[in-house]
Amino acid sequence: MGTLTHIIQSFKGEHALVTKQLGNHTTINGNEIYYEYYENKSAKQTFVLLHGFLSSSFSFRKMIPLMAANYKVVNIDLPPFGKSGKSHQFKYSYENMAETLIQLLENLHLGDVILVGHSMGGQICLNIAHQKPSIVKQIVLLSSSSYLPRMKKAMIYSSYLPFFPFYVKKYLEKSGLEANLQNVVYNQKMIDEEMRQGYMEPFLHNEIFRALSRMIRDREGDLDEKVLKTINTPCLLIWGSHDRVVPLSIGKRLKEDLPNSKLVVINDAGHLIPEEKPSQVMSIIVEHLQN
Repeated sequence: MGTLTHIIQSFKGEHALVTKQLGNHTTINGNEIYYEYYENKSAKQTFVLLHGFLSSSFSFRKMIPLMAANYKVVNIDLPPFGKSGKSHQFKYSYENMAETLIQLLENLHLGDVILVGHSMGGQICLNIAHQKPSIVKQIVLLSSSSYLPRMKKAMIYSSYLPFFPFYVKKYLEKSGLEANLQNVVYNQKMIDEEMRQGYMEPFLHNEIFRALSRMIRDREGDLDEKVLKTINTPCLLIWGSHDRVVPLSIGKRLKEDLPNSKLVVINDAGHLIPEEKPSQVMSIIVEHLQN
């Protein structure tokens, strides 16, 4: 494989080997899971991409061409986000999400995968490795959320109220798409109409707000230090130096708690590093895998 330049050249020259299966939906644990599978016929390793909270598989669109040249890639919409189902009966806990994704990977006959998780997706990666380490070869955590407790009881009880989804919608509208995008990137000049549309689209339908209400009461909190110390899967931690959502101090703490981990910091980058620094992120990953 070699350098990232070689990877990009390979993608341009051997794109015929890479096929994208569009619009894959499968029902697992009573909810519909949407995923894209880039099946590189010559690749031996598989990346599984898990996005962050209030995001979707859209956030990895700049990294996929760099990955698909030499790897198989599975890009997943975590329920209830993106094009995945928003069932009111599905349990939106990290434990159940991890169980659901393990079943998806088994259904696709994939094992020994490289999990890549951004923000909340990183926490799901850690849950998968905790539940079934045999299915995971490596973990790449991109500004991974960690150490967040469960929601306070008052908020959990409130989530049962009939009007609560409306409250969630109004809260997100008040915070505003533009302000949220400005908060997650260091270089705010990169925010364009494609980004605005891509991150807004999943929230144009009311079903997402009902599902988020259920997620508020189902989310059990992040894995604690005792559990993290039992995860021996090799973990590469990549952080933006100017992350305002999950600050670098969290990455440093996570490195201490994960026994087989390495932390790399990207300068002049915020929280949304798959968008902001895709080539640099991929270069770091490739170098790590080759060592």
